[in-house]
Amino acid sequence: MLIRREKMFYPAGLIVPALVVFTLFTIVPVLMSLFYSFTDWNIMRMENPEFRGLLNYQRLFSDPIFLRSLGNTLLFAFSTTFLKTVIGLMLAIILIKKVPGNGIFRTLFYLPCVLSTTVVGVLYKAILASNGLLNNGLNSIGLSFLTFDWLSTYATAITSTIFIESWMWAGFNMIIFIAGLQAIPSDYYEAAEMEGAGKVNTFFNITIPLLVPAFTVVITLCITGGLRVFDLIYVLTNGGPGFDTQVMNTFAFRAFGQGLLGESSAASIVLAFVVVTISFILNNKLKSSEVEA
Repeated sequence: MLIRREKMFYPAGLIVPALVVFTLFTIVPVLMSLFYSFTDWNIMRMENPEFRGLLNYQRLFSDPIFLRSLGNTLLFAFSTTFLKTVIGLMLAIILIKKVPGNGIFRTLFYLPCVLSTTVVGVLYKAILASNGLLNNGLNSIGLSFLTFDWLSTYATAITSTIFIESWMWAGFNMIIFIAGLQAIPSDYYEAAEMEGAGKVNTFFNITIPLLVPAFTVVITLCITGGLRVFDLIYVLTNGGPGFDTQVMNTFAFRAFGQGLLGESSAASIVLAFVVVTISFILNNKLKSSEVEA
């Protein structure tokens, strides 16, 4: 009887510490942010914030800088998700084959995602500066007419951040896709070959449908990571030039730095709602498309 009771309480004993930590460092801060988003909490009213209802949210959606940051966040998230997914899948298809140096190439492509985002941002900021490595390299080979301050305009700045993010995480997606490809039984390909199916038909009718679970993981991670982007943008452009590359997290951080704590909390809640909504819709859509091998 005692042993049975110990077995019954053993899982709870493992879960409770994790639940306590999750509650203290995730649930409580979210609930506090939700509460303060309805107040005029600011640096001048730290102790006695007044209830303002939806005024913070109304101000946000009438603020062109916030709307710009919302658009940039969605653009960044969906663009990087597309690039990281496509590049990761292509690398996985190439490196799934047993060729000499396969492991080395997998390691090289995976390596960027273990680097600190701050370090990557500082590195690429030095590369893309007006007197940086890229322009110096172009000058040295006689292509000085191509030199440009790559972070000085919206088009080149936002494009640079998108490609840097894709470069960092495509290798991570590659590993997930390789695991998915290895899980597909070879019987399907043998049967397709016997039926005379070409490589293109095999890819779209066997490989892609059976890779949907891997797509679910990859796209969900990419979308949530892209929507929550902060450090890369902050280090690389600091939301500039002007407010052109501002995203929702940098907007919330900027409002917090100005002492507008209620407005910053409201922006964070809007971001959380966007992340949860988009992730939920995509995850359900992809889950419904999964087939069993």
